[in-house]
Amino acid sequence: MNSGVIKIIMDLVIYVEFDENFPSVGELLIVEASDKKAPLLVDNVKPDGTVVCLNIMSDRTIKKGMAAVRTGKGIEVPTGEKIIGRVLDFMGNPLDNKPPIDADAPRKDIFRVVNKSTKFEATKPEILETGIKVLDFFTPFVKGRKIGVIGGAGVGKTVLTTEIIHNVAKNSGVLSFFAGVGERIREGHELYETLKDSELLESTGMFFGQMNENPVQRALIAISAVAALEYFRDELNKDVLFFADNMYRYVQAKNELSTIMEQIPAEGGYEATIFSDIKTLQDRLSSNEHGSITAVQTIYVPADDLSDPAVQMIQHELDGTLVLSRKVAEEGIRPAVDLTKSSSSMLTPEVVGERHYLLSVQVQSLLQKYESLKGIIAIIGENELSPEDRSDFAKAKKLIQFFTQKMFVTEKMLGVPGEYVKREDMLKGVEEIVA
Repeated sequence: MNSGVIKIIMDLVIYVEFDENFPSVGELLIVEASDKKAPLLVDNVKPDGTVVCLNIMSDRTIKKGMAAVRTGKGIEVPTGEKIIGRVLDFMGNPLDNKPPIDADAPRKDIFRVVNKSTKFEATKPEILETGIKVLDFFTPFVKGRKIGVIGGAGVGKTVLTTEIIHNVAKNSGVLSFFAGVGERIREGHELYETLKDSELLESTGMFFGQMNENPVQRALIAISAVAALEYFRDELNKDVLFFADNMYRYVQAKNELSTIMEQIPAEGGYEATIFSDIKTLQDRLSSNEHGSITAVQTIYVPADDLSDPAVQMIQHELDGTLVLSRKVAEEGIRPAVDLTKSSSSMLTPEVVGERHYLLSVQVQSLLQKYESLKGIIAIIGENELSPEDRSDFAKAKKLIQFFTQKMFVTEKMLGVPGEYVKREDMLKGVEEIVA
């Protein structure tokens, strides 16, 4: 038999009983008797043979006793050149009011990872210039690496990510993929319009599973986007940029599913599988001899707590993190980057060069001193400092002001032209202040 019988329905979790010919994890079943011919995704198979499935389309017409028929395949998203310039959901269906992707477009099972070689030639790391001073200086954007933009709600993560897409994609000409994971629908629409106005849609593929969708779709959207860009890397030998907003929402969706399935949470309050959930996805954002994946991921910080277990686990997978601060944002500084907490493992002489590295050491020293002197100045005043301390404090204030910048993506809103600063000009500017 190629079908089972639905025995238990618990919200989005459906238990299907098979007598034989059990489906595999990741396979799709179809409930043909439901109004929408609902697809069910096999999540796991219990020792007694009961198949635990997820109702991915939230179809409420499914009833006990209905048959769930095996399809023999998983979720296959379209990929290849025809998805560029399009906005798709987790199954590859269009969200941009345009026709569906042609049936002859190549498709890829989102859970199937092709074991391509990951060996590298010993080549010098290639820095991708973003034109954003604070990013290029503190967390250099290196081809084939991963950086995170971390911060609480409303501190500018999405704006900064959109600016990176605008600047890097426009100047490099490489393909970009964007995954909207559990964020606001408004932000997705604004990004689409920004890319359209900047003539960047023709080099960008977009996947959206926003906060109005159920947790199954929000958990799958990042995986679907990664599966699509893997095809470009492995089969078309392309270098691609991957932008995800927001990676914390991916963990949040997996945690919601874990709760629905009555699984015991881990000590930190998240799903017990949080480490493997993050690790499995992040490991797919890798490069090999065929092509590279360079990733920028925003990470929401609940209650502005950087020690949150999910934030910490995602952060461990990244090569650099740019931390956005509410305190800095309240001072009117944009981008609202906490310069003392942002860091990158790429900030080495071998990657950025001796000049940039030595400047970064000097700048961090001045910023740390600035933080320690602020408390003293609040008590005795700046004039009571030694001449050397006053000089260093003034330099640090100039540096903080120097790293502020107007964004292209906020031009229409603020009526102020955006700025693009070349890496060489940025380094010269820092040198003048430090000297």
